Amino acid sequence: MSLFSTVAETEWNDWRWQTANRVTDMAGLRRFWPEATAFDQGIEEAGAQYQWAVTPYYLKLIDPADPNDPLALQVLPDRRELLDLDSPLDPLLEQPHSPVQGLIHLYPDRVAFCVSNVCHAYCRHCFRKRRKIERDPATNLDAAIEYIRTTPTVRDVLVTGGDPLMLATDVLCKLLARLREIPHVEILRVGTRAPVTLPMRVTEHLAQRLSEFHPLYINTQFNHPREITPEAALACDRLSRAGIPLGNQSVLLAGVNDDVETMRALVHGLLKIRVRPYYVFHPQIVQGSAHTRVPLDKGLAIHRALEGFTSGLAVPLYILDTPYGKVPLAESRIVGRTDKGFLVKSFEGKLWEEPDEG
Repeated sequence: MSLFSTVAETEWNDWRWQTANRVTDMAGLRRFWPEATAFDQGIEEAGAQYQWAVTPYYLKLIDPADPNDPLALQVLPDRRELLDLDSPLDPLLEQPHSPVQGLIHLYPDRVAFCVSNVCHAYCRHCFRKRRKIERDPATNLDAAIEYIRTTPTVRDVLVTGGDPLMLATDVLCKLLARLREIPHVEILRVGTRAPVTLPMRVTEHLAQRLSEFHPLYINTQFNHPREITPEAALACDRLSRAGIPLGNQSVLLAGVNDDVETMRALVHGLLKIRVRPYYVFHPQIVQGSAHTRVPLDKGLAIHRALEGFTSGLAVPLYILDTPYGKVPLAESRIVGRTDKGFLVKSFEGKLWEEPDEG
């Protein structure tokens, strides 16, 4: 019997069914994968330390016979998470930058508004592993919105979480409407992984409701080409047709996308579904994630192998997020100066002298 063969198509395509049937423990995993044992060791141990969940949709994309499956490495607990308990839980020092609970104000003109503590699937590399379901959403939303309303320098609000699309559509849209009513808020952005882990959440109805709040942008997180499924493409198409620009913020992860071929296939696949490869984040040093980290030199080499060898539209910025903000990482193409100008290096390593007449 094939995986999920007994699930009716109407249920499978219903995001509410998918959310209600997320796998959150070994009993649930064995229910869907009765013959699989490759993931048994470590899941219960690491899962007791760090929250985990995965949608049936995303679970179906994983090869149950391969413990090194690049999608499994992103969402299923791994005993190696327990070997890294000395790393920080808040690597970006978000808590000191939170003037009210659920709001992060680091940059002068923009804030990150964490409207949910839950996700459709919990990424093992998440830099917010510390977050728990412990707050009163109504009280926190009110306090955060009041802060934004009374801080006129804030012109850009990133609605994030957790995942904002865990909220009911009416709840999310009422929240966006309250933000849109604030005169100095010019831009709304939503950060969500729903197109990747639960694409059926992006219904025609949701896309049309979101289109009421332009200018609104959505950034998501595809990390591997296998995540670009027909269902994911349809979700992104619905958002694009609603006039919502889409960007992708990948995380460079060991065993997932830390080679040139995979990363090139990922960025090309994203452009084909009209999602702009925007950032590739250098992995954060966050507790429980040491096994996912990639050396800087390897990341730079992958980025260098994209520049010039594919269209500029497909080349994301390689970014290190720090407590002081995001910092682009790249090898300098300015390699020297001359009496007449400066020397630059092309993507093939050829040198060019450019006169400096400014």
